[in-house]
Amino acid sequence: MFSTLAATASGFSLLIKFVQTVFPLVDSELACWQNYAATHGMQELSTQALASISTKKFHCQGGSVYSLYKHVPTNDFVRLVVALQTISDYLDNLCDRAGIADEAAFRQLHLAMTDALDPERPLSDYYAAYPYKDDGGYLRNLVTACREQIAKLPSYRLVKAEALRQAGLYSELQTYKHLDPLVREEKMITWITPHLSRYPGITTWEFAAATGSTLGMFMLCAAACNPALTSVQAEKIGKAYFPWINGLHILLDYFIDEAEDHQGGDLNFVAYYATNQETLARLTLFVQQTRSQADMLPETAFTRTVVDGLLAMYLSDPKTEPPTQRAIRDKLLDTAGWYPRLMYTFCRWLRKKHKL
Repeated sequence: MFSTLAATASGFSLLIKFVQTVFPLVDSELACWQNYAATHGMQELSTQALASISTKKFHCQGGSVYSLYKHVPTNDFVRLVVALQTISDYLDNLCDRAGIADEAAFRQLHLAMTDALDPERPLSDYYAAYPYKDDGGYLRNLVTACREQIAKLPSYRLVKAEALRQAGLYSELQTYKHLDPLVREEKMITWITPHLSRYPGITTWEFAAATGSTLGMFMLCAAACNPALTSVQAEKIGKAYFPWINGLHILLDYFIDEAEDHQGGDLNFVAYYATNQETLARLTLFVQQTRSQADMLPETAFTRTVVDGLLAMYLSDPKTEPPTQRAIRDKLLDTAGWYPRLMYTFCRWLRKKHKL
């Protein structure tokens, strides 16, 4: 009982520090990139850069929780998370909001993700196949900002291969998911199917969900801040995040967006579940697996707080209020237990205060 209460107190202490200390750092970093995007480059690219920051700020907020991991220098790590996540969000806009559906262009743009995580690799020409090219150095500067922080991580050599693997899978997903609806599903199935033998027990679209998260990359980089990190620990972290924690992250994201995506004709991985009962069962499985995985990692309490925070953040979204979504939400929270529900209540309060 004492250990449970101690873990709860530790989790809430982390959450309070996250809101009071990390959120302002995220705001400051985003303001710098926002100012750069507003004053550099052609209008189309500037518009997409500014839109990605204004509408997806919460991605940077969520990822920056890893700046509170043990051994992590908070300010530097927020800078890394914001830069890498801003690359991700900006490229998502370029692929989804600019009226372009070119596989080669999307693949070339996403070289920025792997370049950002590999300081030894030459920088690519990201816009080589894209119709708009002059961003005033915005994307290249984001990549460089990541590389500068990556170069400081004492144990990065132990996580580099897995971080790049996850970034590569993320880039593949983004290349295919934004193609014309007539071809994207077939292309995605062709890409995913060879990978599934390594991940028994998950579906094609659950694998796709796992590739869509940046959390594993952030966690691997956070772990690399520890000079005493071992290869065994690094391997456990990689397996915990991919597919389970990454998958839960994106499945929750798609769960709250399902009705909106259906209306807009956008790809949604949760929509592939045949019934609401299947949706609940599969989300419950991912919650259970993420908790089991967390118990095998260093700093278990931190990872459990992250997992519970994912549930609280996404399930507190107003999009879960319609009856069908609300029923699934409430059952997931009941299964998760009292602590995630307490965090859920706190996130609802943060939303009312417009802090989330």
